[in-house]
Amino acid sequence: MKVGLYGNQTEKTKEVMNTFDRLCQEGCFVRDDEHPDVVITVGGDGTLLGAFHRYRDQLDSIRFVAIHTGHLGFYTDWRNFEVDQLIESLKQDKGERVSYPLLDVNVKFKSGDVVRYAALNEATLRKVNGTLLCEVYINGELFENFRGDGLCVATPTGSTGLSKSLGGAVVHPRAEVMQMTEMASINNRVYRTLSSPMIFAKDNVLTLRPESKEGMVMAIDHLTYDANEIEEIQLQISGERISFAAYRHTPFWDRVEDAFIGSREVNCRGNEEVR
Repeated sequence: MKVGLYGNQTEKTKEVMNTFDRLCQEGCFVRDDEHPDVVITVGGDGTLLGAFHRYRDQLDSIRFVAIHTGHLGFYTDWRNFEVDQLIESLKQDKGERVSYPLLDVNVKFKSGDVVRYAALNEATLRKVNGTLLCEVYINGELFENFRGDGLCVATPTGSTGLSKSLGGAVVHPRAEVMQMTEMASINNRVYRTLSSPMIFAKDNVLTLRPESKEGMVMAIDHLTYDANEIEEIQLQISGERISFAAYRHTPFWDRVEDAFIGSREVNCRGNEEVR
């Protein structure tokens, strides 16, 4: 098996990376950071996002395994003290995988150039120095004229991130949908938007045509870009997916419960009992 390593710079991460390096030198695995079969990320969700974009052009041939060395990891299935168990799973690998939907983001610039991005969590368009003016089209038909701070379009797994903080719903990844939430929209008798999260089917195409002249920023996951020269952005659920090695994959709702509620049970008298 060809293994690629991608990690942050904490001491715990370095210890885990050194362990895998040693195993590669001993012949258990082949270290190949350019064209791996499995990418092992060591850190947290930010590290996994970085690895996703690093290997964006190889998603059809690689799987990810995420090791958690920080405080909270939504995508991570393994802890740093479980490396030995993970190594045994890698040695007995049979190609197991679970996959999540991605977001296609096609950006047309005023120059006529078109650039395609992919988002694991979300794509956002926002104005940093005033009000964003943006026409919103659904399948080519004008739906609303948005005025506010910005718009967020998220994948199901991204629904637990920025989208949730904006009042969006938490969506199971088996529902191949995208969700748009508004950032501080302006609603009065002159300007009106739906002012509610919207969930789009897999075959729906969402088009954003900003009218603002300056101060616009587009973000694709953790990556930010100057958006002042953007003419329009088209978004829809991608035909591509990200795959994780499913040796011991944590169910989605277990991840949600652990991340936002915590491991607690409430007995019939209403008293909390910590598991």
